[in-house]
Amino acid sequence: IEANGITTAWIGFATYDGQNMVQDIKAGQALVKRASQNADVVIISFHAGAEGSDEIRTRNKVEYFYGENRGNVVQFSRAMVEAGADLILGHGPHVPRALELYQGRLIAYSLGNFLGYQSLATAGNLGKSLILEADLDATGKFVGGKIIPVRLDNHGIPHLDNNFATVKLIQNLTQMDFPKTPLTIGRLGELSPPEDKGDPQ
Repeated sequence: IEANGITTAWIGFATYDGQNMVQDIKAGQALVKRASQNADVVIISFHAGAEGSDEIRTRNKVEYFYGENRGNVVQFSRAMVEAGADLILGHGPHVPRALELYQGRLIAYSLGNFLGYQSLATAGNLGKSLILEADLDATGKFVGGKIIPVRLDNHGIPHLDNNFATVKLIQNLTQMDFPKTPLTIGRLGELSPPEDKGDPQ
């Protein structure tokens, strides 16, 4: 798509044959490199990782769900950034997961469920959701953003969450799973990259 003179390419990945597969990192990198030749910004959306209320942790290893290989989302996401991707948006676990700032690019390992009218469980972490606002510059570098917390009611309908439960959850998960990431998550969900102090004199 093109907007305001900036061209953005979107690439979707999943874990099944016949699709762009999360498990085939080499092929994924080739797609990203090709997209980068035709677009200023490349955004990846992936459906991968184990599912369920207890699958909130992000680990650098292959995940399985009922014996099915659901990919190594950390290895995949970082490899896509290294190939030229600018923003990675994960979904699949049905719960929010940590954020990571990697080589100046934002990775959201799972955005959780946003809407599931009378079709998805909403107890506990399954009901915590968000709207992710990510501000990128013209080269795709992350410059700021926000977690807008959402809570799904018993029917699976999203409502803004003034208790900021999703923000607290993602703060904790990011600290546990990516303690060295330079991303700052504020109390109200503000996302900030490290301060750019410029070149040393």
